[in-house]
Amino acid sequence: MGWYHHLNPVLQDVLNALGRVLLFLVPVLLLVPGCIWWERRFLSWMQDRIGPNRVGTLPKNAKWLPGFLRGRSFFGLLQPIADGVKLFIKEDITPATIDRAIYFFAPAVALFPAFALGGVMPWGPYRNLTPIADVNVGVLYMLAVSSLGVYGIVLAGYASNNKYSLMGGLRSSAQLISYELAMGMSLACIVLANASLKLTDMVDAQMQPLWGAVPFLQNWFILTPFGFVSACVFLICMVAETNRAPFDLPEAENELIAGYHTEYSSMKFAVFFMGEYAAMFVFSGVFATVFLGGWNPLPIRWATIGAPGVQHFVELTAPIWFLLKCAIGITVYIWIRATLPRLRYDQLMALGWKSLLPLATGNFIVVALWIMATRLYGAGAGWGVSVLALILVFGIYKAFLQGPKAKNELVRRQVRLVDPARSTAALAKPEPEAPAL
Repeated sequence: MGWYHHLNPVLQDVLNALGRVLLFLVPVLLLVPGCIWWERRFLSWMQDRIGPNRVGTLPKNAKWLPGFLRGRSFFGLLQPIADGVKLFIKEDITPATIDRAIYFFAPAVALFPAFALGGVMPWGPYRNLTPIADVNVGVLYMLAVSSLGVYGIVLAGYASNNKYSLMGGLRSSAQLISYELAMGMSLACIVLANASLKLTDMVDAQMQPLWGAVPFLQNWFILTPFGFVSACVFLICMVAETNRAPFDLPEAENELIAGYHTEYSSMKFAVFFMGEYAAMFVFSGVFATVFLGGWNPLPIRWATIGAPGVQHFVELTAPIWFLLKCAIGITVYIWIRATLPRLRYDQLMALGWKSLLPLATGNFIVVALWIMATRLYGAGAGWGVSVLALILVFGIYKAFLQGPKAKNELVRRQVRLVDPARSTAALAKPEPEAPAL
């Protein structure tokens, strides 16, 4: 590497940045086929069916193979490669009445945010390698770049000159706005408690003693009351941000044919597919960074329990632990898809605006009061004020947001008790009879 030290310093910085970018992009691109294979296998296990298990089967009568390899299928591991080859050689159909520039530009816009978000995620304690850019406004950068993903979907629907595709793109934009607000408020709680927008500072803060009182455990934010609420809100919002089930309304097959990518085929369709799985991987990494201690495998402070060698081993293998947490996040995505049916559009909007956003806002108020009371009157007063604020916020939420809904439901129940024959269908205005000829 002597030639490297003789280069111009500017060129050294460029090569260093390029190497760090490749260090992130190559694993993500290689892991996307693995994510697709894992989803198909995991869904088949949960739904009691076989799944992909034939592609890659070795011949039974091949004498050049050892006996233990003949006829082995290797769990269909070559299925993603077969799918990729199929998409490469599949006929590429381009409609005649599209807006060609936007039509070809939209898939790249849909893929870009996932890779741009990964640039601020710390994969380990080695700051000269990861993250690619340790920006001071990491959380704001993450929210800003994640909101760009909807442009690829909206532009794809608009440029296709297809009303069904356009409707899928518009649904996605409304969904993103609704859930991005709750996501921002959930992260604002962590930023307020951490007093920093840098993701690396959040990882360092989670290495401190739990609640400041348990020296052998790390203070992972998901283990704190406000962090647990924020983690639940963020988890729901990141599923909605990536248009995954049960929030996959932009791809509602029974309503919109195939949604915003109806007019796309071959590799242009595959780029949308890759963007979705790359976004799943990156959002799982963001969740692990903010709430699960980043690259730390367990919430244990190894040095305090007399195991400094274990801490050194954890730091050396930090990327592996981080990838394992991302894999767990992708498994949760698949588990949710196999468990919950698709929401109606009014249910999706109501969950975002009437439940998640008020919950995240109330949690933010509680965190602010807890910090203020702790600094002014001590830790005991801070906990007491936060509990009172939590009760007050919950009461306001039930009274002003859930109260009218409960009242309407009570009225409907009373009507059914008085006259069970009266139902929504019975109370509907009857259709006028056709005049006799």
